[in-house]
Amino acid sequence: MLPRALKWTAALAGTIVTLAVIAFVHVWYFKPLRIDWFYDRLFAQYALESPELLSGLRVLPPWLDFYGAELDEASPAATRRQAAMAREGLAMLHRYDRSALDETARESYDTLEDYLRMQVDGEPFLFHDFPVNQLFGVQSSLPNFMVQIHEVESLREAQDYVARLDKFPRKIDQVVQSLDERERRGVIPPRFTVDKVLVQLREFVRPAPNAHVLYTSFAEKLARVPDARIGASDRERLLARVEAEIRDSVYPAYAKLTARMEALQSKATANRGAWSLPDGDAYYAWCVRMHTTTTMTPREIHELGRRDVERLTAEIDPILASMSDAEGTIGERLRRLSHDPSQHYPNTPEGKREMIARFQALLDQANARMGEAFDVRPKLGVEVKPIPAFSEATAPLAYYGSGSVDGARPGRFFVNTRDTADIAKYQMATLAYHEGIPGHHFQASVALERDDLPFFRRVIPFTAYAEGWALYAERLAWEMGLETDPADNLGRLGDEMLRSVRLVVDTGIHAQHWTREQAIDYMLANTGLSEADATSEVERYFVQPGQALAYKVGMFEILSLREKARAALGPKFDLKQFHDQMLTHGALPLSVQGRVIDAWIARTKSR
Repeated sequence: MLPRALKWTAALAGTIVTLAVIAFVHVWYFKPLRIDWFYDRLFAQYALESPELLSGLRVLPPWLDFYGAELDEASPAATRRQAAMAREGLAMLHRYDRSALDETARESYDTLEDYLRMQVDGEPFLFHDFPVNQLFGVQSSLPNFMVQIHEVESLREAQDYVARLDKFPRKIDQVVQSLDERERRGVIPPRFTVDKVLVQLREFVRPAPNAHVLYTSFAEKLARVPDARIGASDRERLLARVEAEIRDSVYPAYAKLTARMEALQSKATANRGAWSLPDGDAYYAWCVRMHTTTTMTPREIHELGRRDVERLTAEIDPILASMSDAEGTIGERLRRLSHDPSQHYPNTPEGKREMIARFQALLDQANARMGEAFDVRPKLGVEVKPIPAFSEATAPLAYYGSGSVDGARPGRFFVNTRDTADIAKYQMATLAYHEGIPGHHFQASVALERDDLPFFRRVIPFTAYAEGWALYAERLAWEMGLETDPADNLGRLGDEMLRSVRLVVDTGIHAQHWTREQAIDYMLANTGLSEADATSEVERYFVQPGQALAYKVGMFEILSLREKARAALGPKFDLKQFHDQMLTHGALPLSVQGRVIDAWIARTKSR
């Protein structure tokens, strides 16, 4: 017989468990009492759909790792399920009274509403994209995830790595199903996309399994784990299993995807923009709205780009003339400078390491000066890493990868070292400021570390805000005097010119029926890109309509907000406080960011 106190304890515990279950059922299946609970539920629903996202964020403690052996679904059914989640989420959000919320809560409401509404508006175009493409297709993004994101710090995580390799065939099967779905709808990728993906696929399976990056990177991670966590016999067994999975699971899966892309070759006979897809003009208009978070039309953006190309031409021309190069188009003259041997590191392993070290030094030097313009700065550091060799052929020159919520993984600035001649020395500073400090690293990491925001606002993507900030960061670094060499300033202006050219070219391809060759020619005339890089850029726009517009549209808006605040506040204007307002609210649609700055101006005026 239980003592009375123990009976009461058991009864109380039972009551608590029952109440917890009731609370969970209420929050998960019905309208939560508090809107913050709804935000958490919606994020949890999205996160549960993406084990890969959970691995990247590392937001849960290791004992709650129920996802580490799983991969995201890529089937048409999963795509439809996510669309339904957006529809249901927007309907639930509208059941809350926005007028009853305070200023901060309305900011969250408006941000989520903008994001969900854009997803709902895009539902007719769920299958208009190309999940297998030369830039960020699953054939490269999946192994990139295994190499760069999946951590191996314990026996369980090592076993999960093996389990995920075992699931490659299932994921590739789902991707093939999604390609079938798109073909039935008349969505066929451009010819160059199919051709280049096939090259990637064949190269990917060329190494012996025990020489493949999926094996060698795992072996490197395993070697860093202390012997107390993984013994010698387990290490040997795990390496053998990884080799077997690459041979028996990964390679056959890639063979299946190769066969599917080969079947597309005879059908992918042209290189056309979004206009050629079913209801293509409406699709592109939606892409423009989604990526810019504005109501600008393709025609307005095209004309804006042309005007800015003229402005930048007038700024770049005298600098080049002062360097004794006054003949030819801007593009021809910038290319001559880019091809100057003095502008390149040796294309050797040593030269590539030297280039990586120089990028890291630029970031460290910039970081030492950021106290002049920022009160709020990220705790996470940023490190420079080369892009993995298996994806460098069609990867961009550089990109940024966010750190993890738990602080275990720093932010990473990835540099393409396929050929050191691709990045001239005069371009390095502005590239470092864009991808690293004070660009993407500040923008992403400050948001990630804001535990006073609903979690969805710490990770939600808005391209115009993120890329607009990174381009603004290039200009800010110049304004702070970090680019004292005229050649470095030329690098900044040249990169800004590229973003303005994108406004013209992206809208030209997708709204004005420009050919691939016409777009390449325009880029060559106005930027310093080589023909190979100009081609890669243009082909990126074909498979990601509208994304390239976000940079300059976002930068224009941020500069406009800064000058609006400066004019309104006069001597009360504080650049540090402006930057705090830009960074500490997380990524926002530009319209919501504008309201944040207006509210800050009003508060500052009243002091």
